[in-house]
Amino acid sequence: MSDLQAQHQRNLQLIRWLTYLMFMMFAMTSDSVGEIIKELKREFDVNNTQASLMHSLFMVGVAFSGLFLGFLADKFGRKKTIILGLALFAASCYLFLLGTSFTFILGLITISGLAVGIFKTAALALIGDISTSTKEHTGTMNGAEAFFGVGAIIGPLIVAWLIREGVDWKWLYVLAGALCTLLIIMAWKADYPDHSQGLKPDQPIDVKRSLLLLTNPYAMGFSVAAFLYVAAESAIYVWMPSYLVCSASDLTTTFDCYTEGPEKMLAMYAVSAFFSLRALGRFVGIWMMQHFNWAVVMLMFSLAILVCFLGGLWGGPPLAVFLFPLSGIFMSVIYPTINSKGISCFPKHEHGTVAGVILFFTAAGAAAGPLIMGIVSDANGGDARYGFMVAAGFTALLFFGFLYNYLRNPTEERLAEIERTEYQH
Repeated sequence: MSDLQAQHQRNLQLIRWLTYLMFMMFAMTSDSVGEIIKELKREFDVNNTQASLMHSLFMVGVAFSGLFLGFLADKFGRKKTIILGLALFAASCYLFLLGTSFTFILGLITISGLAVGIFKTAALALIGDISTSTKEHTGTMNGAEAFFGVGAIIGPLIVAWLIREGVDWKWLYVLAGALCTLLIIMAWKADYPDHSQGLKPDQPIDVKRSLLLLTNPYAMGFSVAAFLYVAAESAIYVWMPSYLVCSASDLTTTFDCYTEGPEKMLAMYAVSAFFSLRALGRFVGIWMMQHFNWAVVMLMFSLAILVCFLGGLWGGPPLAVFLFPLSGIFMSVIYPTINSKGISCFPKHEHGTVAGVILFFTAAGAAAGPLIMGIVSDANGGDARYGFMVAAGFTALLFFGFLYNYLRNPTEERLAEIERTEYQH
């Protein structure tokens, strides 16, 4: 291997690690929101609805940024857009130490959501730039989401440790800001591939093109799938603890209906078990997507998720305590593959824009899914079982979508065309 080739490989590795660590870094904060909400309620004396704005406003920021700012990565390049998003995120993280009012904290969390939308769409576009095939694109996307899963595990653990040691939870954001600063240095040093091949000089790159994608069947098909998947996934980590409390008429934090031993322990740590299985499955997914037909994997895994949800509803909490966390394994490859195949249906110079559209529907699913479940549960006496009936509906629609995808294979010709024009040079 020549020195030039070796340098090129080292640069690709730097970019790949930069992408992975970006996903892990923002997951540390976004998926710690449950632990942080408990502290916000105590510190600022706010109710559940007000505290939940920490989650909702973050997702609103991500959604707005994805739809209306996703084009930045295509217009100004991946490097500038990533550095812009990371710098904005780092600034918001450091400012958390100055947060003495609940309103100020909500403002920062909204800004951080905007920042995540900016650098994540650029990072998703960058994955296409460094991939040599649509199959490798899907494998790399699973790798990025695997690191997201790692961040989702260690973030809440850091918050729990900080609280136990009597340290302010805001230091989690300072830690994330420090890691973000390191990522900015990595982004600045990296040599990015050219993404503008195929772009016509007079072709406008603006928010109008993002809105036009809302009429594109490939963009909308995968975006709706992302919405349904995230709505079902968020049902687990938002409402599973409420469902596993065995008596809807006497909601407590105890799990007396479980026998002593592993069942009771699993009920207490069900969310952590779900995140751990999801992260583990994503590392396995990197291998699976290189060796199996993606349409078959998505069909079988979406069916397994539906079985887990229906089984948990049929058997009640004593069975759901096993099946709901188990769904994490089957969920592991769903979202990164939706993202990858949706983005891969478009030329590389449009990857930032289409990634932003899919990200918009992702954030909308994360915000709307748990809200709809909560409303339905409250309308039926506060019983979380009714909310999970809605979540099972999301998983059923997702399964039928992948059944259609398997039987009709509507993206086969499109992906083959992109493979020829964008990757085989």
